[in-house]
Amino acid sequence: MTDRDTGTAPRRPGFGRGAVRLPGTGRCPARAPVLRRALGYALPGVAALALAGAAWIAGTGLLARTELLAAQQDLDALRRTVTIAPAPGPAGEQQRAVRSAAAHAARAHRLTTGPAWYCAARLPFVGGPLRTVRGAASAADRLSTGVLSPLVRALPAPGGDDGMAGALESLRRHAPDVVRAAAVATRVQADVHGLPRSTWLPAADRARADLARQLDRLTPAMTDASVAARVLPSLLGDQGRRRYFLAFQNTAEARGTGGVAGAFAVLRTDRGHVSFERFGNNTEMAAARADIDLGAEFTDRYAAGAPTRVWANSNLSPHFPNAARIWAAAWRDRTGERVDGAIALDPAALARFLRVTGPARMADGTELTADNILDVTERASYARYDDVTRRKAFFVDAARAVAVPLLAAYADTRRLPALFAAVHEAQRDGRLRLWSAHPREQRLLETRPYAGTLPDAPGPFAGLVVNNAAGSKLDYYLDRSLVWEANGCVDGGRSVTVTATLANRAPSAGLPGYVTLREDHPPYPTRPGDNRLLVSYYAGAGAGLTGATVDGRTALLASGTERGHPVYTLDLELPAGAVRTLVLHLWEPHADGTPVLLRQPLVTPLRATLKPGSACGTRTKGTARGPIG
Repeated sequence: MTDRDTGTAPRRPGFGRGAVRLPGTGRCPARAPVLRRALGYALPGVAALALAGAAWIAGTGLLARTELLAAQQDLDALRRTVTIAPAPGPAGEQQRAVRSAAAHAARAHRLTTGPAWYCAARLPFVGGPLRTVRGAASAADRLSTGVLSPLVRALPAPGGDDGMAGALESLRRHAPDVVRAAAVATRVQADVHGLPRSTWLPAADRARADLARQLDRLTPAMTDASVAARVLPSLLGDQGRRRYFLAFQNTAEARGTGGVAGAFAVLRTDRGHVSFERFGNNTEMAAARADIDLGAEFTDRYAAGAPTRVWANSNLSPHFPNAARIWAAAWRDRTGERVDGAIALDPAALARFLRVTGPARMADGTELTADNILDVTERASYARYDDVTRRKAFFVDAARAVAVPLLAAYADTRRLPALFAAVHEAQRDGRLRLWSAHPREQRLLETRPYAGTLPDAPGPFAGLVVNNAAGSKLDYYLDRSLVWEANGCVDGGRSVTVTATLANRAPSAGLPGYVTLREDHPPYPTRPGDNRLLVSYYAGAGAGLTGATVDGRTALLASGTERGHPVYTLDLELPAGAVRTLVLHLWEPHADGTPVLLRQPLVTPLRATLKPGSACGTRTKGTARGPIG
């Protein structure tokens, strides 16, 4: 049989039986043209498919962008109806806006799914922006259907006939939906933070960053709403009458929770209806005593100030439940009446409410607005009234005047969403605090900033707290800044430097005597406008102070403990126009991480810079700014 018969190629010299073949030899040369022709046909097809896929992605991407912009317009319209007191209109306006936004977001999500998007998003380098776009569209879809829809359903219908009773019933019925919506928001937030941060397309990076910032605001608000949905019905008396002690804090004289407790009111809730039983001022509470035991640690730290016996010192501690329990006990001592909780507000919180309700008018014709209430109550009133009794009556009248539009807005279900938004902003900034005497409610409240608790969990912590020790009202002019910086790892922990700067902007002349009063009667000479503060720094659990200076000179600080936090306190004279700098050197047992930041709410907000650095063993770099907690 010949080679031709068997279909094999003729043998070539040197490749007989037993010959050694080299790799690649012996292949049919006729196959090469076939492969070339196949590649010649395939490559244009592959290129055409890639171009078609790119065109598909570009086209659907533009369509998805259009849908997301339309969804954003719907959400902007929804936000306006929620955060601004709406004019009378169709009751289903909010629901229609949510449905429209959800439809647009769902279409954007569908446009960015499918084989082309799936494969392209997984390409190295090229696929980064596509993953971002897909993730953003998915997030918009999930937020519209899983967060906004149940949240809007829980809100009372604008202009509903059932009033607050119907609003409470709606909130109670939809509370489980709001809790689930908060969980969805948390998951979406985590997913968006997991998207590529830096790609070759800056527009996609900016969109991801904007979405992440919005979710960082939305997610805590949704968590707050989930807690509110569970406790608000009972707080508003859905099971019967409730009464609360409401303290108006004057931040011109600093205290641990904000400002000294001045005017007060007793608030009553019953089946959703809210009213004020009475208003009063701090002189009525001067003889009241709080017969409660807040523990040995509290007594050791604050015994000198006698907070359970001296009303002006009742809120020296930054842990609001301590102040609230003292107020409730003192009210019972004075009147024999129990309250179901305590609330603290300051003029900055009232300003947020007045932005929703509109101005309030006092009996003497003074108009209180969102823009002037802080100045009127904490500066101008002291120049206006020399007589202490008249001035304290003015504060009570101001509180009573603000209550009128506030109650009117509360009773108008169309303005409730805007009012709830103002409440959220006030408690987020520490301007509104709430304590419940009912343990189950208080346990829920303590999971959120509403409660004003000083956290007792381990971990890095930074808290600058001042208490006015002069008895003056000069903290209206106080500026504070805090820089927290991790220096490096030592002895199983890390060294930390804290720089606290305090500035007294008070003029040295022209202020009323009551503002510059020195009730501490210092043994050294002072001038009008000079202030005195007890400056306390709260460190993380287990931390230790290794050294401190004031204006560059070695300083000795008193040490104590509160809720597991080491506390270091300096008695500081702060003359008018002066700037003083306290530097603390600490060792902390926490090797890395950004500290939780405590912000004491005063007239001028704290300026804080946190520099956590890197994990131990690596070089410190970067700066993170507060707030964190």
